[in-house]
Amino acid sequence: MKTLLRILPVAFLALFFTLTMTSCAAIGDIFKAGAYTGIIGVIVVIVLVIWLVSKMFGGGSRNS
Repeated sequence: MKTLLRILPVAFLALFFTLTMTSCAAIGDIFKAGAYTGIIGVIVVIVLVIWLVSKMFGGGSRNS
């Protein structure tokens, strides 16, 4: 039950972002801003996804 309560807020946040962000608008804005902005954006998204997955599946060194 503790694991479910830890994962639930992250799952709701991911669902919220999935439903509210449109990919076509994001891609259009990236192309308007330039290539370097797109590269930095992709790197930030990849790092964020890796961080979220590690938090969801116990990527920390602390045991509770």
